[in-house]
Amino acid sequence: MSAVPHEPTRIERFSDVQTLAKADMAAVDALIRHRLASDVVLINQVAEHIIGGGGKRLRPMLHLLAAQAAGYGGRQHVQLAAVIEFIHTSTLLHDDVVDESDLRRGRQTANAVWGNAASVLVGDFLYSRSFQMMVELDSMRVMRILADTTNRIAEGEVLQLLNIGNPDTGEQAYLDVIERKTAVLFAAATRLGAVLADLPAEQEDALARYGLDLGYAFQIADDVLDYASDAGTLGKNIGDDLAEGKPTLPLILAIERSDPAQAAMLKRAIQAGGLDALDDVLAAIRATDALTASRDRAHAYARSARDALAALPAGDARDALAVLADYAVDRTR
Repeated sequence: MSAVPHEPTRIERFSDVQTLAKADMAAVDALIRHRLASDVVLINQVAEHIIGGGGKRLRPMLHLLAAQAAGYGGRQHVQLAAVIEFIHTSTLLHDDVVDESDLRRGRQTANAVWGNAASVLVGDFLYSRSFQMMVELDSMRVMRILADTTNRIAEGEVLQLLNIGNPDTGEQAYLDVIERKTAVLFAAATRLGAVLADLPAEQEDALARYGLDLGYAFQIADDVLDYASDAGTLGKNIGDDLAEGKPTLPLILAIERSDPAQAAMLKRAIQAGGLDALDDVLAAIRATDALTASRDRAHAYARSARDALAALPAGDARDALAVLADYAVDRTR
């Protein structure tokens, strides 16, 4: 008897992915709000400000879909998805303090409203709450993965701090930062879906590779948008990374492709921070086609992420993960 072919996918756009994950995401949102509760009023205010501030909840969604693609049939994925969102949210609170940011997703950051001290301390609360919740699952494997992941994220924060204002930051140093700051949490989210389903090591590693490459694609695409977007579409102002002295991929590639005089101007702009040289920097990025080259890098990681999914059984959840790989580099889908 011939095998029944997989039906053509019904999951083609990000809205289709959201529909597929809707029920589980509603359960995650309810759990997040329940576990945010504290008798310290300021914790509730700051946490609600950032948790309720929009965003696609991409990381918890990745975990839910990975668990579904892996064939998991229990309910622990809902709690783990909330844990992953708490870890991510705590890093946002800390990031905005370190970066002195006042805008995120088009809204004032928590530190702009309540100050740095409150933001750092509520970030600590969310970190510790996430560990309380993961301990409740009583899985040493889960705890080890998430403990290692949060440690790597902290390393990424320090690495990025070391790169601030450093015009000699190369592409590998940049990738080392985004691996730790962004990609490792994506990889943990997808790997944990496989862990819950007790998949064989090969499939678990494939889901982790998917998450890691998706994280690279997502962050590189974000860094491209910083030079090609505005506060209305990205939720932050064009040139914010330059203002903070962050040498992201568009700048790194522009320096590599520039003549000595133009490269020197770009390096001075990174060292100085601020936006005084923004027009000249944008002109150099355009002249060197650095945005196109950066987008190509993001697309290559997205393709690698999609390829990793071949190790999983066909189905709607796998199709949804493939769509998310495309969405990571094209947020208009």
